[in-house]
Amino acid sequence: MLAAPINPSDINRIEGVYPVRPQVPAVGGYEGVGEVHSVGPAVKGLLPGDLVIPSPPSFGTWQTYIVKDQSVWYKINKNSPLEYAATITVNPLTALRMLEDFVTLNKGDAIVQNGATSIVGQCIIQLAQHRGIHNINIIRDRTGSDEVKEKLKNLGADEVFTESQLEVKNVKGLLSGIPEPALGFNCVGGNAASLVLKFLGRGGTMVTYGGMSKKPITVSTSSFIFKDLSLRGFWLQNWMSSEKAKECRVLIDSLLDLAREGKLKYEMELVPFDNFNAAIDKALGKQGSQPKQVINFQL
Repeated sequence: MLAAPINPSDINRIEGVYPVRPQVPAVGGYEGVGEVHSVGPAVKGLLPGDLVIPSPPSFGTWQTYIVKDQSVWYKINKNSPLEYAATITVNPLTALRMLEDFVTLNKGDAIVQNGATSIVGQCIIQLAQHRGIHNINIIRDRTGSDEVKEKLKNLGADEVFTESQLEVKNVKGLLSGIPEPALGFNCVGGNAASLVLKFLGRGGTMVTYGGMSKKPITVSTSSFIFKDLSLRGFWLQNWMSSEKAKECRVLIDSLLDLAREGKLKYEMELVPFDNFNAAIDKALGKQGSQPKQVINFQL
């Protein structure tokens, strides 16, 4: 293994609160990138030196060497940036699938999301912009929110609002020339989810893929009756186990192409394996908001 990220779902698996748990004893980590060290005599199509990722993702990427069946590994372009190859499957693929699987979006349409500073949020902004889809983004109130807004706008955000800015009766009056969103994404829950719903037009859909606030989603009766809103959920692992998973490797190639071209980027910190404990603390939020922690087994 060359590199592997620390994702929230990795932490949840260790805590025993994730719906799917590996048999113990187990090694952590679910995605990453490696270099083929050696192959068995019956293996065809992979050679020592090839860059590979587990696809679909597979348990146990937080280790320096892994021996698994050839079918687990997918060969990727050797020019792929290491940190993007290690992280391309879980977050960017989630963003792409959510943009494509729920509502047919055309150029000029709009989406709205909370948790816009998350990696999935950043990917949604860039993938939407790439397709000519307007994106409205909600962030929590924080010190330095103006700098955060600027960063997101540099990625391609059309509008960025803090939650307190949206404490108005008609949030749609804040939009200049952007149509009512047909699709919204929620990874926070609580009030932040309610704000996504306020933006959605009649017949709109909100997709929930996380619950960082650990607060429930509350929906008014009128939102269902008069706006006919739909609430859906997305879990990448569920999608991976469906027939659609056959598309997975083609989609990963297209996302890595965008990363190599500089059209898909997000903030990460490559951490030497010896600093694993410090990286875990950062991933747990013990030092405030931090970039995605990616363990580099080579450093």
